[in-house]
Amino acid sequence: MKSELLKRFRSVHGREPAVIARAPGRIEFIGNHTDYNGGTVLGAAIDRGVWVGVSPRADGRRRFASAAMTAVVETGANAPQPLAGKDAWANYPLGMLVSLAAAGVAVPAGFDFLAVSDLPPGAGLSSSAALELASGLAFARLAGAEPPRGALVRAARHAENHFVGVPCGILDQAVSGFGRRGHLVHIDCRGPDFSTVPLPAGTGFRIFNTHTRHALVDGLYAERHRECGEAARVLGVALLADLDPAGLEARACGVPEVPLRRARHVVGEVSRVAACVAALREGRIEEVGRLLAASHESSRIAFQNSTPELDFLVEELMRTPGVFGARLTGGGFGGAVMALVAEPFAPESAERVAAAYDERFGARPDVLAVGTADGASLENP
Repeated sequence: MKSELLKRFRSVHGREPAVIARAPGRIEFIGNHTDYNGGTVLGAAIDRGVWVGVSPRADGRRRFASAAMTAVVETGANAPQPLAGKDAWANYPLGMLVSLAAAGVAVPAGFDFLAVSDLPPGAGLSSSAALELASGLAFARLAGAEPPRGALVRAARHAENHFVGVPCGILDQAVSGFGRRGHLVHIDCRGPDFSTVPLPAGTGFRIFNTHTRHALVDGLYAERHRECGEAARVLGVALLADLDPAGLEARACGVPEVPLRRARHVVGEVSRVAACVAALREGRIEEVGRLLAASHESSRIAFQNSTPELDFLVEELMRTPGVFGARLTGGGFGGAVMALVAEPFAPESAERVAAAYDERFGARPDVLAVGTADGASLENP
């Protein structure tokens, strides 16, 4: 991707980038919608992501370009406002400028910017967080600043929450920032605190991207966020992660059905994350697979953020030799399914699942073999 970035930067801006940064996409391994509820989550940084190049300008103009878009977005150096329509993609780097400056991190006044990515859009692999992390690293370096990694991650979440307007937790940004090859990132979102857990040798990931997306996905995500807040209020806790399953059931009487469903998913999911960490550390890979499948079932029934396409893939994968477990990955309401597989994983096995999906839905999912990767980093221009 670096060579692609250099070629496009020269083509669009007529010169070389002074700073290059990259940030990986991520898999949500287990811990669905637990992050903004104060819980724990496991994720993996993957070997696909976003690359950003920037060079300074003396005139204070900020020119944003992307390999995925034809037009260059231009703004001044004054405090920006969110953009709309076809220019809205630039809200992710713009938001990083605002959030970093608010956190006391120096940012450049004027610059040329270009981003390239090999992350498939809409697959739930968090291209937005990767764009935020890569942009933040590049902006800080161009201004001569070196923010701590935790500060960069928090600024990226702040940008997405308060500038882009997505009420996400810290999962996506933290995994992209703290990823480590051969490991999963464990996040205690209450702190937040970050650590890593080794991924068992001989395992890998397959992503089945359905290219489906619920027309109201952004509204549905916000709706689940509100429902979880309502559930916590009714249950008398600050955050749903304040309860364990027994404590939740002790308070369940009289709680309306929808808030109770959401609470059962979140509280159960936090317990599954803890069980998964223990199983990973002890090498009980079959137990890990069982927990992944249980996570998907809870998403399907209690959180209701799955779809028939995702459910079909999980069912097919769980019957496939070499698959330990499978579940939706990301916010849900479409997107992709992640499978934890034994490596090497037979290509014909993935093909059989894709063909069955095609027969059922009249379209083929993309199948991506992805490995783990290190977190966001600066690269030599």
